[in-house]
Amino acid sequence: MNNAENIANIEAAASLLIGCLKNGHSIYSCGNGGSMSDAMHFAEELTGCFRKERPGLSATAISDPSHISCVANDFGYDFIFSRYLEAKAKEGDCLLAISTSGNSKNILKAIEYANKNNIQVITLTGVKYSNAGNQATIDICTIDSEFSDRIQEIHIKIIHILIEMIEREFYPENYKIKAN
Repeated sequence: MNNAENIANIEAAASLLIGCLKNGHSIYSCGNGGSMSDAMHFAEELTGCFRKERPGLSATAISDPSHISCVANDFGYDFIFSRYLEAKAKEGDCLLAISTSGNSKNILKAIEYANKNNIQVITLTGVKYSNAGNQATIDICTIDSEFSDRIQEIHIKIIHILIEMIEREFYPENYKIKAN
């Protein structure tokens, strides 16, 4: 994680997400298994709060069980994220797609939809030059590992860094050091 490319990509991703929100757009996040939990964590920290109380920011994790089971049954699991984006996302929104392998078909379908509809894509992956990362606006590849537990440990750190960078932009007063 501590290399110049990743640091630059994290900064670029934060800038992209900040611009999205400043322009009145929304951020969507998605992932499978533990990565879905990370996607949910990312969205709830933005809509709720991270360090201190503040107004919520527009973010949604694509994790509704009724939507997922409906689309998986009627269209196939590969379409659970892209169908949600089709229903909700607008041009100018952003997608944070989280995949340890970077090759999950449903993630790739979501990225494909996003790219066709001017939705900027940030990927958090764990394999360099993955299919997802190659199609993203910005790919943050963590440690290029075959071990998903290690990849996910780094993903949550990056998620927290992104959230803090967003909060610092919108609510700098929450980060001022108080004098004694």
